[in-house]
Amino acid sequence: MSTPMRTKLPALACAGLVLATAISPAALAATGAAPRSQAVTIDDRGSIVSADLLARLSAEQVAAYLTRAKSPVPARPQGADLYAVVYRTTAVDGAPTTASGIVALPARSRKNLWTVSYEHGTLATKADAGSVSDGDGRAVPLLFAAAGFAGVAPDYLGLGKGPGFHPYMDSATEVSATADLLRAAGELAGRKGRTLSGDLLVTGFSQGGQAAMALGKSLRDDSTFRLRAVAATSGPYDARNAEMPALLDGRLEPHIAAYYLAYWTVSMNRLHHLYDAPSEVFRDPRVEKLFDGRHSFDEIVAGLPASPRKLATAAYLERLAPLRRAGEGDGVQ
Repeated sequence: MSTPMRTKLPALACAGLVLATAISPAALAATGAAPRSQAVTIDDRGSIVSADLLARLSAEQVAAYLTRAKSPVPARPQGADLYAVVYRTTAVDGAPTTASGIVALPARSRKNLWTVSYEHGTLATKADAGSVSDGDGRAVPLLFAAAGFAGVAPDYLGLGKGPGFHPYMDSATEVSATADLLRAAGELAGRKGRTLSGDLLVTGFSQGGQAAMALGKSLRDDSTFRLRAVAATSGPYDARNAEMPALLDGRLEPHIAAYYLAYWTVSMNRLHHLYDAPSEVFRDPRVEKLFDGRHSFDEIVAGLPASPRKLATAAYLERLAPLRRAGEGDGVQ
């Protein structure tokens, strides 16, 4: 699992750009595979609540933006339109809700566009998500739009303009929030005189690596999208046998380990009820409130103790001991 300090945008963008250019629409055409239109025919899920144009950028402006973001720039970039989209989806319990995300559409390419979905890394602050904040949640889909793709980047549930809490590390809602944004992207493209082919490339970093793999698995037999490739980077693919032991046995920097352990614990309690009161798992019960979606990253880090041992109660560490022993460390730091 990567550190939450800042996502590695250049590395991720390079991996995703290689994926996109290696399996480009032109390359597909050369194979004789026929594109098809992407229709949005499902009930209410994926329908657009709002779509706000954030920027209409020329090719030169796109290149300048990506350069400032320390991202690769396509050899012949297109201009692009960048939208913040709010759309209908489902909550953890299956109830109707809304979520938000970014859709970037290229200026020149108009028909049968391939789509690239970017799954972002760990965020605990609503205001840091792409629909409401500049960052990789905008730069990465813009990169793909500049290369002639429709770029899509979900905020996930509870981040950006979405209501409620973010169910961190919940694969099911990472998948549903992304799939419904892909449907919303098809609707938006149609409104703008473009069509999406249904061909899909998926990439993601950190939490997004895991989300990308889960999305890829869910779409293997999907009738709406044709999954062409997945490039997942630095994801927590085996939380029980790899990530959690690394958090607990000292292989990860202790303060970062405290961040991930606290965030995971709060999220899992909301999903699966791990505790009745935060004092059962945290030495300082105020830790739970740091993950309300309103505290900034810096506020969260400043409010956390310096290690898992200082974060968690002895009773909670004992409950986690089987996970620690699943790894190859020599004790909680």
